Amino acid sequence: MSVSSRIVDKLSELPPASSLALYIDVNSYFDSLRALVDIFATKNDLYVFYISSMIPSRNIVGIFELLGIDSSRVFFVDTISHLMPVKTEYSDKFLYIESPTMLENIMLKVEYLLRKYSDKKAIVILDSVNSMAIHNDLKILSEFLHIFVTFLRNWESYMVIISLEEQTTEDIRNMLNFVTDEVLEVKGE
Repeated sequence: MSVSSRIVDKLSELPPASSLALYIDVNSYFDSLRALVDIFATKNDLYVFYISSMIPSRNIVGIFELLGIDSSRVFFVDTISHLMPVKTEYSDKFLYIESPTMLENIMLKVEYLLRKYSDKKAIVILDSVNSMAIHNDLKILSEFLHIFVTFLRNWESYMVIISLEEQTTEDIRNMLNFVTDEVLEVKGE
């Protein structure tokens, strides 16, 4: 079974307001993005609120374009661009946070998007928890994720937290097991 199929099948088993820890390797990264943004979100008519903490949002849009993924229903909460010398574009499509340590601001920006685009349900993708763990104390990050996942349940939003297998420590794994409903590990071909 392909990476995309495994992810879509797993999410399809879950009701809205569920959270999934998605452990991927480098070889399955692009297929995972396609599964989440292109296949699952499109099939279920969901908005995608994409929290980028590893790769600047403009680069993610470039990846989507290369993969032929329609990003018209994707909105970014970008926590990394302000730390890098990259061109930033200000609009409702790109919301920026000055640092990945400003966890409360992440939730506020996502809440803004949920309120503004309340005509459809959403899937919130955190890419990646490993990058967030570099910038935040794990106890604080764990508390934030627990509150954030609970908050998203009230909006009946799906939450997917991506963790790169090669960078996942036992502490990160334990944290994700605690804050998410389900866990899925996929490896690329």
